[in-house]
Amino acid sequence: MAKILVSDPIADKGIEILEEAGFDIVYNPNPSSDELHTLASDTNAWVVRSGTKITAELLKDARNLQVIGRAGVGVDNIDIKEATNQGVIVMNNPDGNTISAAEHTIAMMMALSRNIQLGHMGIVNGEWNRSSLVGNELKGKTLGVVGLGRIGREVIKRALGLEMKIMGYDPFVNQEVFDQDTVTLTDLDTLTKESDYITLHMPLLDSTKNLFNTERLSKMKSSARIINVARGGIINETDLANALNNDVIAGAAVDVFESEPLDITSPLVKAKNVLLTPHLGASTHEASEGVSFGICRQIRDFILDDKLSNPINMPITDMAQLKQIRPYLELAETLGKIEMQLAESPVKLVSVECFGNIEDSKPIALSFLIGLFHDMTDNRINFVNAAVIAEERGISFSHSLNTEPVSFANLIVAHIETEEGTIEVAGSVFGDQHPRIVDIMGYEVDVRPEGNMLFVHNKDVPGVIGKVGMLLGEGGVNIAEYLLSRTPNNDSAYSVIKFDGEINDKLLETLKQVDEILSVKQLHV
Repeated sequence: MAKILVSDPIADKGIEILEEAGFDIVYNPNPSSDELHTLASDTNAWVVRSGTKITAELLKDARNLQVIGRAGVGVDNIDIKEATNQGVIVMNNPDGNTISAAEHTIAMMMALSRNIQLGHMGIVNGEWNRSSLVGNELKGKTLGVVGLGRIGREVIKRALGLEMKIMGYDPFVNQEVFDQDTVTLTDLDTLTKESDYITLHMPLLDSTKNLFNTERLSKMKSSARIINVARGGIINETDLANALNNDVIAGAAVDVFESEPLDITSPLVKAKNVLLTPHLGASTHEASEGVSFGICRQIRDFILDDKLSNPINMPITDMAQLKQIRPYLELAETLGKIEMQLAESPVKLVSVECFGNIEDSKPIALSFLIGLFHDMTDNRINFVNAAVIAEERGISFSHSLNTEPVSFANLIVAHIETEEGTIEVAGSVFGDQHPRIVDIMGYEVDVRPEGNMLFVHNKDVPGVIGKVGMLLGEGGVNIAEYLLSRTPNNDSAYSVIKFDGEINDKLLETLKQVDEILSVKQLHV
């Protein structure tokens, strides 16, 4: 009989699902650290919400653990890397609290617009401040939605009902997903400058941490307001408090914080025109029941029927197969990372073609998508959901095997189309089992893709290599490799330059100003 540990409060409907399946259920919400170690040691499945922190240490002790179920979306409280290392599957339930989070966003925006919290506090303190609490209507205002996943789209539905104008930003979504008459996709700077309200709906990543800092907040309208029901840390809290106190923006509503519970000494607590709630985005009876029922059903189906739903990671148990295909998977993922860094606009189409001794194109193509989407989510891209995520973002996806002879024992050609044009990079795995890039935009190369690299497209004229080398040297950059490929008619060339350290924006801009250089991109793999 499978043993199920539930270490956070969940709805009764979830427990009933597990009981009906005949499992041995240990329901111990809010256990101590010592209790967790004891309870986890012999459990087969573990159900949590956001309260329990499943650390690497706990996972190493949980020798019988097969699956973790997160009742909700975020998995920040679970060590995903260690879970994967231990062969433990992690599932979440992304749909259960979508509506609650979207409705809380709208509630925060409306309360902020009509000074509801200030009005309440005034009456409680014996004041009647009608004249000083004049608000704003939402009708006709522009709402900027940053992040166009499930919650962002539900917010848009409700905002359209309020007759708001919608601007959206998501680097992984193109305009074809939305009717341009109702939702206009734009860049983040334009959205920041033109929105009356900005609402955030993205994960906390290195690329999104402190996304709204002093610099970006200063680009907002002085009459604009910002709402965060997504993740703490996306807005720099000190910078936000300063912006509010100095009337840089008109208001903010915040439900999530970098450290929770929010310390009373936080500058946000005493900031002007701010509405704070204690992480209530998913705190509804309906959401609690929805995520509890959903994740317990997923756990049941996995244990009884080996059915996977919403897995965060995908362990490979066939070691023989792993050894056989791992180099190709790594190559494809690397190609995805490279092409996304080369892309200047949202991706519309992905096509992956495999040649030679590669027997199955599907896992190769999915690995490419994993690389392509690498920086868009917090560890939620895997072999199971990569294609679904592409579809949700309006990206056409295809893959194929080709038996035509090629110059390599194996070859992966990855092709993406963006609003700005086409990008194609090809790679192969040589006899040493190391991946190589063998073609970039029609230029033949032989590059081991690793570390920091410059991709330089330039006119094929004398002196270019010298100019680039001189500028890099003056900038304190040590060149490790300089690989050059030329076209047959010698009118242009493509170079891949490997170097130590990192090239700063100023130096990169200087390189772009060289007359002979057509384009230059700094990449990291």
